[in-house]
Amino acid sequence: MNHSMQKPFLAVTLRRWGWIVLWSSLFVHWLVFTSVSGAMAETLPSDLTELSIEALMDIEITSLSKKSQKLSDAPAAVFVITQEDIRRSGATSIPEALRMVPGIQVAKITANQWAVTSRGFNGRFSNKLLVLMDGRSVYTPLFSGVFWEVQDTLLEDVDRIEVIRGPGGSIWGANAVNGVINIITKSAADTQGGLVVAGAGTEEKAFGSFRYGGTFKDDIHYRFFGKYFDRDASVFADGSTAADSWDFLKGGFRLDAAPESDNRFMLQGETYGGDMGDTAEIGIYTPPYAEIENTEGDSNGSHLLGRWERDLGVGSDLGLQLYFDRADWESFIGSVRVDTYDFDFQHRFHLGRRQEIVWGVGYRYIQDSISGGQGIELDPPSDDQDLFSGFIQDEIALLDNVAYLTLGTKIEHNDFTGLEVQPNARLLLKADERNSVWLSVARAVRTPSRGETDAQVRDKVIPPTPPNPLAIQPVVFGDDNFKTEELWAYEAGYRTQPLDTLSIDVALFYNDYDQLRATELQAPELEFDPAPPHLIIPTLLRNNMAGYTYGLEVAADWQVSSFWRIQGAYSFWEADLSLENNNIPEATLTEAEESSPRHQFSLRSSLNLSRNVELDMWARYVDRLPAYDISSYVTIDARLAWAPVDGLELALVGQNLLEDQHPEFEPEFLGTVGTEVQRSVYAKITWRF
Repeated sequence: MNHSMQKPFLAVTLRRWGWIVLWSSLFVHWLVFTSVSGAMAETLPSDLTELSIEALMDIEITSLSKKSQKLSDAPAAVFVITQEDIRRSGATSIPEALRMVPGIQVAKITANQWAVTSRGFNGRFSNKLLVLMDGRSVYTPLFSGVFWEVQDTLLEDVDRIEVIRGPGGSIWGANAVNGVINIITKSAADTQGGLVVAGAGTEEKAFGSFRYGGTFKDDIHYRFFGKYFDRDASVFADGSTAADSWDFLKGGFRLDAAPESDNRFMLQGETYGGDMGDTAEIGIYTPPYAEIENTEGDSNGSHLLGRWERDLGVGSDLGLQLYFDRADWESFIGSVRVDTYDFDFQHRFHLGRRQEIVWGVGYRYIQDSISGGQGIELDPPSDDQDLFSGFIQDEIALLDNVAYLTLGTKIEHNDFTGLEVQPNARLLLKADERNSVWLSVARAVRTPSRGETDAQVRDKVIPPTPPNPLAIQPVVFGDDNFKTEELWAYEAGYRTQPLDTLSIDVALFYNDYDQLRATELQAPELEFDPAPPHLIIPTLLRNNMAGYTYGLEVAADWQVSSFWRIQGAYSFWEADLSLENNNIPEATLTEAEESSPRHQFSLRSSLNLSRNVELDMWARYVDRLPAYDISSYVTIDARLAWAPVDGLELALVGQNLLEDQHPEFEPEFLGTVGTEVQRSVYAKITWRF
């Protein structure tokens, strides 16, 4: 539908309410800010959140060292998104929730595609960020990245999202180079009873979900859920509508059992399917040398994951995890299938009074195939890979409650580059319970993907320009000798709680990269098939770029009063990269250095107007992206929620309220045409029983 056409009554009404929520929210927050806090505290009730600042610092995390530890004791740049954060943000997807994390860069490419990265090098397939869901890797080895459009679950059942900025290779292995994101769902015991969610809006055309949890016995809990959404297409810069609308259906179950106090079992499974569109530019060798095609694709898949944990007593335990994952995509680039079989074992024990050791072994088997697409071919079209791994980590208490040293390494063997070793060392110094400093040095690697060793990718066709009478097409060829990308990372951080109501977390990093991916131009060649005759410019993927990045990340959490909480985040990122020869296009360097924002700022306000009325605002600033000629932007989200009775919540949410539309990113390859993010408003009903 073109913007010149009349908008539906619901869309017009919701947009009008979006403006009302925005200006009302700003006015209410101004009143609160300028009022005497003591007087306000007498008239407005407490119970803003279930967690105090102290409790938030004591949140248990597991992603850093594969063992439970307090957030305040983690010698790394760690940020935790809680269920309360997700609920009050108004986010409808995991990428949207990740915008609140300092150092994480999130940009929407189309209505169903995102670019998400940690500490730079952003792109559709950001290849230096490992993403897990309940310990199951969703990193795609075929293209070295994450298909965020299928990484979805019932957001109400997410317990927390643990985000580690910086390398995690010594525990999680290759590709955990610049960060690890672990999405952790609640146990079935914590999701008893029923849940129904329904809503509609201007971009969120319709959505709904349900979940029910129960017990078989006192020690066996279960839940099952279903979820559906239908999202509207986005628009181009001129306001015309793209073809990237999509709908998605997902269902699953989880079973948690503890038949004995020292044994725990978990079994979960999910299946999904959806249709998603795309607007693509397909190169042709005759005038006009490009065709814009509106294409339709689909994605579907399923997984089954089982875990057994046993408490051995005296601070010792072991765990065994197995999972199978199947993912299928069909789009204009072809039909893709990836099957993953994974085995993981780990053991934790104490060695003497001062040492705690965690070690484990793992094996992963991957089968993949791609066929029948436009613009991309793999030779061979199907393949399989084996990944063997082992890790060990030793935490040493140098001084009780004062100094802790962590040493560890991961050793892996993959089919592309053979043996890889990823060591790290971390030091935590605690002045007291409210102040700590940590230091870290680590090596991490990103191993090649099939797309980098076996692929042939044809880009857009360049029309003839005199004196050349032939069309020209760049063609990227994979390289069997593509090497591992290497990182040596140096980090430092400081956590402090200067007041009972205020916590501040600061992280500094310096990353030294070698053997980064770059494209190396070759001499033009005349090609006759397919007709008519044309020139191709072969481009080889090589490891001919190196350099360093550095930056600063700050997160602050301030409980202003019993009814008002403010959370802020700031990040700075800079890159200085270089190319090793003159055959590499300058655009390769520009894209690597300028596809991520230098500055980002986030400010969230959570305000309780009464015991059953919530008002939330979220302002964000994102710096410009010179690589794609995208300007900086400021946007505001607002949420107004009312709980008329226990278990029932009515919410009105406005997103990107300051502009009708704005661009956030551009597709790097594969023909997709980028779109812009629109202002949106949706209404939501949540019923718990």
